[in-house]
Amino acid sequence: MLGAIAGDVIGSIYEWNNIKTKAFELIGPRCTFTDDTVLTVALAEAILDGADYGPLLKAYASRYPRAGYGGRFKQWARSDDPTPYYSWGNGAAMRISPVGFAFGSLDEVLAKADHYTRVTHDHPEGIKGAQAVAASIFLARTGRSRDDIMRYVETTFGYDLSRRLDDIRLVYRYDSSCQGTVPEAIIAFLESTDFEDAIRNAISIGGDSDTIACITGGIAQAFYGGVPPAIAQPVMRILDGLLLTTTKRFMQSYTPEAPK
Repeated sequence: MLGAIAGDVIGSIYEWNNIKTKAFELIGPRCTFTDDTVLTVALAEAILDGADYGPLLKAYASRYPRAGYGGRFKQWARSDDPTPYYSWGNGAAMRISPVGFAFGSLDEVLAKADHYTRVTHDHPEGIKGAQAVAASIFLARTGRSRDDIMRYVETTFGYDLSRRLDDIRLVYRYDSSCQGTVPEAIIAFLESTDFEDAIRNAISIGGDSDTIACITGGIAQAFYGGVPPAIAQPVMRILDGLLLTTTKRFMQSYTPEAPK
């Protein structure tokens, strides 16, 4: 989960200022957490405490009203209506990483990803995107290879992961859909050599940079066995008390590299 947060924080300054290179300052003074982190931590709390995710989403959105939510989510979070809004947006995939770490079988991960996503994103593409990310994290943390993850995602979800980042980078533009974000984020992981390289890959294609890096970061953390201290420590210093406490609780419960 910390890997997803790190991707969000590092990508936060590039969402509206895209870059098409891997050579950039990793964590600068303007980096911050966004809605990706806020809603990821809300899901972590729901899992830790067995709480209803819908009310927690609304409570977190109220506590962090300027985190950068999409328009439809913002309307939903401010209303008293719990009905989902049939979204295929990448908000489904950006917040799902805790599911990939917390549950003990692939079937359970897929079922929980569906359950937690349907609170807002009940469109088939939204559910598919969240399941693909959660499954990739589960497979990565249970020792499966890049090729295994690639084959499973392509076969199960129909995403084309055969494209190369060098080609994507030339033509990719901002896309807030799951179907236009999740495959690219997984490819950024597949072409990486370590955690930092995965994040640099994700941001270098442009687009919705914080969300793409958030998705990539969750998978990379699981595959590479953690987030390097040189990245983890400054990222954690950016989080406020609630976000940091819940992140530590979750990692201490579900990942071996839990921060002290």
